[in-house]
Amino acid sequence: MTDDPLAIFDRWYAEARDSEPNDSNAMALATTTPEHQPSVRMVLLKGHDERGFVWYTNFESRKAYELLSTHKAAILFHWKSLRRQIRAEGPVERVDDAEADAYFATRSRDSQLGAWASDQSQPLPSREIFEERYEEAKVRFADQDVPRPPHWSGFRLSPQRIEFWEDGEHRLHHRRLFTRTDTGWEMGLLYP
Repeated sequence: MTDDPLAIFDRWYAEARDSEPNDSNAMALATTTPEHQPSVRMVLLKGHDERGFVWYTNFESRKAYELLSTHKAAILFHWKSLRRQIRAEGPVERVDDAEADAYFATRSRDSQLGAWASDQSQPLPSREIFEERYEEAKVRFADQDVPRPPHWSGFRLSPQRIEFWEDGEHRLHHRRLFTRTDTGWEMGLLYP
């Protein structure tokens, strides 16, 4: 058993990519408003390394507002086919522009255009309005690369706590909690 939670994450994530039928990179992202109202939604993990877990969004969305206001979040990966989950909590910061630009360039052209057309999380009077805005973006960026919108970027959660949960027979689950300290990671067990 390793004492490096990031190595465990890498191993479990690789197994999930092989076994999960859809979106093995899906994670629940929990945020709160400055008034402590919680909110949770599914997002897609788009990168991870020793610095943390990265996802991207419209910075005018509710989740971005909450992340920029509190600078804290929690994420949860649940891989039903493996009967495992991973929870992580910690501070959140924006990724730098170069990292956001590099990821945006990997998205399909239609997804890039959608980032320009959408006022994510804002009221939409009709689907037709969104579709018109998408068509306008197609015309605007015809015959050129689609640049990353200024209101679109990414966040990185730097985990301070990571919990690994494995299903156990008769609900005798196995739970390991890693907590970041000044000298590295401390590992302990939790009752199921």
